[in-house]
Amino acid sequence: MSTLIQCQNVTKRYGNTVALDNVSFAVESGHIVGLLGPNGSGKTTLIKLLNGLLVQEEGQILVGGNPVGVQSKAMISYLPDINYLDMNKTVEKIAKTFALFYPDFDMNRAYDMFNRLRIDTKKPLKHLSKGTKEKVQLVLVMSRRAQLYILDEPIAGVDPAARDFILKVILDNYDSNATILISTHLIADIENILDQVIFINDSHIVGQMTVDDIRANNGMSVDAYFRENFRFADPALRAFMEDGKGEN
Repeated sequence: MSTLIQCQNVTKRYGNTVALDNVSFAVESGHIVGLLGPNGSGKTTLIKLLNGLLVQEEGQILVGGNPVGVQSKAMISYLPDINYLDMNKTVEKIAKTFALFYPDFDMNRAYDMFNRLRIDTKKPLKHLSKGTKEKVQLVLVMSRRAQLYILDEPIAGVDPAARDFILKVILDNYDSNATILISTHLIADIENILDQVIFINDSHIVGQMTVDDIRANNGMSVDAYFRENFRFADPALRAFMEDGKGEN
C-alpha cells in the first residue's frame, strides 16, 4: 500500500492559540481510519488543513504525494459537520449538480444508496427530516470515486437504530483501494468498520494504532480505551474536576 496522507511537523495557530503543535503522522491507502479526540483537541483544524480550507504556519502536508492544492482537492471527497446544500432543491437536482461539478461522481452509485436508504429523490431537501438530510449529504460524498473520503461526524444526526445499516450501505459502495478518514464522537457505533485509529489530544497526535492491537493489547474496545484514557481530556470537564465539583 502507498502512503496517501503524510503530515510532517505541522503546526497551526489561531493568534496566540496553538491548535496543532508539531503534528506528524502517515496514513496508507486502503484503510478506514478513525480520527478520535475530545472537543477542542484539534480534529476539525486538521480536517480543514487536509482540505485546504486552512493553511499551516509550519510543516508539510501531502495527499497522494501532492502538496495541498488543486491536485489534492480533486482526490478528496469531504463531508463537513454542517449541512451546506440548497434546502429548496430536490435531492434529484442536487445529485445532478454534483454530477456536473465532480467528474468522478457516479450517479448509479448514488441512486443505489438513495434506494437502499429509502430516500425520496423527488422531494426538496427542506421537506426531509434532519437525519435524512444527513443521509443525503453522506450519499453524495460517497458517490464520488475519490481516493480519500474525509467524513466529519457522518452519522451524528441519524437515528441510532439506523446507523449500522447506513454504515453497511456505505461499505457496500466503497472502493477498498480508497481511504476513509472519519472524525466522530460516536466511537461505539463506528469502531467495527475501522482498521486504525489516530488519537489527538491538546493539539498533539498522542497515538496511532490498529484496532486489533488496541483490543489484543488492552483487552477492551476502542470506545472503552478512549473513555479510559481521555475521560478528563475535555477542557470543560477537566476544569469541572479541578474545581472539586466532580468529587463525591
